[in-house]
Amino acid sequence: MYTRNHILYPSLIVLAGIIFFIPFLGSVHLFDWDEINFAESAREMIASGDYLNVQINYTPFWEKPPLFIWMQVISMKIFGISEFAARFPNAVGGIITLLVLFFIGKKLYSEKFGILWAFIYMGSLLPHLYFKSGIIDPWFNLFIFLGIWFMYRYALPERKENAKDIILSAAFIGLGILTKGPVALLVFGLTTFIWVLTYKKWKIILNFRFILIYLLVLSFTGGFWFILLIIKGHINVIVDFINYQIRLFTQEDAGHGGFLLYHFVVLFVGVFPASVFTIRSFRKFKTDEYPRKSFRNWMMITFWVVLILFTIVNTKIVHYSSMCYFPLTYLATYVIYKIIRNEIHFSGWMKGLLIFLATIIGLLVILAQFFIKYKDQVIASGKIHDDFAVANLGAQVHWSGWEFMIGLFLIIGIIVSIGIFKSRLYQIIGIFSTSLLFVSLTMAVIVPKIEQYSQNAAIAFFEKIAGEDCYVQTWGYKSYAQYFYFRKPVPDNPESLDYEWLLTGETDKPVYIVTKNIRESQFREKYKNFERLYEKNGFVFFVRRTASDSRKNTE
Repeated sequence: MYTRNHILYPSLIVLAGIIFFIPFLGSVHLFDWDEINFAESAREMIASGDYLNVQINYTPFWEKPPLFIWMQVISMKIFGISEFAARFPNAVGGIITLLVLFFIGKKLYSEKFGILWAFIYMGSLLPHLYFKSGIIDPWFNLFIFLGIWFMYRYALPERKENAKDIILSAAFIGLGILTKGPVALLVFGLTTFIWVLTYKKWKIILNFRFILIYLLVLSFTGGFWFILLIIKGHINVIVDFINYQIRLFTQEDAGHGGFLLYHFVVLFVGVFPASVFTIRSFRKFKTDEYPRKSFRNWMMITFWVVLILFTIVNTKIVHYSSMCYFPLTYLATYVIYKIIRNEIHFSGWMKGLLIFLATIIGLLVILAQFFIKYKDQVIASGKIHDDFAVANLGAQVHWSGWEFMIGLFLIIGIIVSIGIFKSRLYQIIGIFSTSLLFVSLTMAVIVPKIEQYSQNAAIAFFEKIAGEDCYVQTWGYKSYAQYFYFRKPVPDNPESLDYEWLLTGETDKPVYIVTKNIRESQFREKYKNFERLYEKNGFVFFVRRTASDSRKNTE
């Protein structure tokens, strides 16, 4: 029998997702590399009409499968090619994720646990931020999590090896492969193997029926795109894709190195406030019943598998450990649920750590504004040794003067929630509501200003020449902005895809080059046939006109 809450809670979650995930999606340019990378692949699918092959600069891009890019294509077909359209699929994914957490939490414990888990996930910094981005990981992580959830369901004794659970688990892991690649199977496989090894459940997976069904569904779902490529004779793309995956795990990607405990710090600070409560979850709880205890074990194993795996991997990128958000927020909810029910204490060390982290994060926002206010004095002191960074700071960005209050709000909000409210429930609501509003305000107010310092000058140039019959490229730094914001059309001259031809060949159109001030002298020394246009905020703009244009100027 359905009660009012069966409709009320999911409706409230959807409404909250719409309010917090969708507004301001298009208020800031897409960020290099990943956001622009995926959006550009979607744009080129639309421009070329080739929806099978993932491309960048209209050449094969074998780093990622196409599922998320197909989502962006659909969004761009509806909303037009824009930042909003590129990020909208993750806003939808965020709403779906919150609903998934609610229903799983309800299944495991109660509706209150489900709504609490969704609230904690939405109110933590990086998990919230990712749903307002245009990167692959939110959907990728959701598919892996659902694959693990249905594997957990399959492994329960009372389920009696339900084929539906096998099919759903394999299908979601297959979708994960189709979203980002075989790392989905790697994370799932390692998690399942360690669970089986730890609890000696070999009969569950060493089962012909299980293996047959799982492999058939996984191969069809995860291999769908690869099969189409083989049929079309594009097996070379698959080979390049596999080689890239191997290289990703064995070599440090340029500019994406990091220290050994990089992801520990990212999760501890980035998944604030949930991360503080998660620390308490690593102690044993004697009151656990089997189904709940088993799921906690699955989440604990998932957390450590992802964290250790990407600690070992040489390339360090923030979102590599984002799959940890699911087990981390579950474990935090597990602790908070017990705190609210007075089963464990809201310890002083947790309160102190919450205030400490809120102060550190809030001060970063406060100091950012004061740094900008006194940037001229800082630059004059000579303490910044990067000429490009110094030029970035020269951007004319309007600050109202009250932005520092966003950081102050986080610090005061956490202190007030802990110190004023007597009810543990109100304390938790206050802590995560403060965090939720803080990240929302930061995304809406602070991030667009930061973007104006970092990349806006180059993007404004690409937008300015969009529609002009010309070629444009960057030199000395990697970017995808010159394709997306220039709205590069399908090439009518194959030679234009040759980078050296653009720099030295006899081109049929003007060629614009964007480089950084720290590379300018090298560029001018090597390519004397380019005319310097101007410099802005560290970016230097050049043009090489065609022979006919040069003759006209001479005449």
